[in-house]
Amino acid sequence: MMNIRNVVSPLPHLSRTALRRLFHGLVLLSVLALAPPTWARLSSDGHTTVAGAGAGWLGAVPETPVGLVLGAGIRNGRPTPMLANRLDIAARLYAAGKIHTILLSGDNSQVGYDEPTVMRDYLLARSVPGEAVVLDYAGFDTWDSCVRARQVFGAHRITVVTQLFHLPRAVTLCRTAGLDAYGVGDDSSRQWALRTYSYAVREFFACAKGFLDAVVLDSPPRFPGPRETSLEQAARWAGIRLDG
Repeated sequence: MMNIRNVVSPLPHLSRTALRRLFHGLVLLSVLALAPPTWARLSSDGHTTVAGAGAGWLGAVPETPVGLVLGAGIRNGRPTPMLANRLDIAARLYAAGKIHTILLSGDNSQVGYDEPTVMRDYLLARSVPGEAVVLDYAGFDTWDSCVRARQVFGAHRITVVTQLFHLPRAVTLCRTAGLDAYGVGDDSSRQWALRTYSYAVREFFACAKGFLDAVVLDSPPRFPGPRETSLEQAARWAGIRLDG
């Protein structure tokens, strides 16, 4: 009978010192991998609310001058279901007097793809006045949207609206960008279980990118300016101050 030891070469022998260093290296990699999502969770703690089916959750949301809705894709000229849910929440916040203007931040980097305009039309069809709505056509990612809300549009206090799995990162990045940010998260995406899990996995890596952009590199947005006055005009129409 053939001896298996003669067929399979033995594994390389590692000394205790080498094993210890390997273990420490693995621990360090684990800590580094978990640091960004932990940072997002801790930094957003106490600054979020989950939007539910009833109206009870509205009482937990503080009043802010601006609601920031982040783009989440459009198809055939209409918001994706996730984006529609964000916009529905923003419309409810506006109707309840929790926000007084709405900044729609999305992607318009390609001809024929215009997230902010589709988002605006959706809100107008739900009785949100056009004078209260402002469009940011260069919200290419969450960090860009937060930085531009502060530096380009002059926002100070905002309520950011997104999905629950994205909420800690969105709130944390906005607060890191200098905004006094609160967040409302849509949890209805649980009905799309497979898609929600895929987004949750994506969020793990997106947190690492966000941490790199916001904390390590302090990256400028891909399109940093010029300064916009449209949000200030919307605030004047609403009878409020952006820094109030």
